[in-house]
Amino acid sequence: MTSVPNITLNNGIEIPQLGFGVYQVTPQDTKDATLRACEIGYRHIDTAQMYGNEKGVGEAVRESGLDRADVFVTSKLNNGFHQPDDALKAFDTSLESLGFDYLDLFLIHWPLPGIDVDFVDTWGALEQIYASGQAKSIGVSNFQPAHLRRVVQEGTVPPAVNQIEVHPYLTQDDVRAANTENGVATEAWSPIAQGLVLDDPVITSIASTHGKTPAQVVLRWHLQRGDIVFPKSVTPERVKENFE
Repeated sequence: MTSVPNITLNNGIEIPQLGFGVYQVTPQDTKDATLRACEIGYRHIDTAQMYGNEKGVGEAVRESGLDRADVFVTSKLNNGFHQPDDALKAFDTSLESLGFDYLDLFLIHWPLPGIDVDFVDTWGALEQIYASGQAKSIGVSNFQPAHLRRVVQEGTVPPAVNQIEVHPYLTQDDVRAANTENGVATEAWSPIAQGLVLDDPVITSIASTHGKTPAQVVLRWHLQRGDIVFPKSVTPERVKENFE
């Protein structure tokens, strides 16, 4: 079986660098898609409260025959729950939906600096969850350098990851540099730009030269840059192709 490298996060927890994303996978399709991913060899699943499909992820992990400890599962706080008490309740709801007693990683999905709740206060709620042991790691998503620095400076636990949109047409060098500067791992969502980069002449040329598909070339580019990626597909052949 293909071996997936691990990235060691700033708290010593290891995360598989290649995972399976379930963004825009319908709730009714999530269980089967995630089960297939587990069968192929994925051991890292990325979901979110906003996606509405945590239940299917939990069912798939339980039915996969794998030990819970062998599958790294991430979820994210939905935008309507930034009040600290709401964040704590929303996290409990995620655990209930998944049927887990802990999450491997829990993220603030968006910083939302324009609302009347400071995201640093929301981060304080995630620190409580982390202290309880119910989330093995905590992090952020879609944070720009200024947001990230505030959390690092004003919080007590640094984020383990910052999950941002990254692909060859949006390299995010400034945000990735801020992540590195603060010891935060970069997770790349939309790693193939929802397919936009797959017809790029440079990428198709590289793919042809190496006997790979354009998607495989782009995913390899991410891995060699040190990004953590979790491409999404419900097509079994493509899920396997991505893993390879």
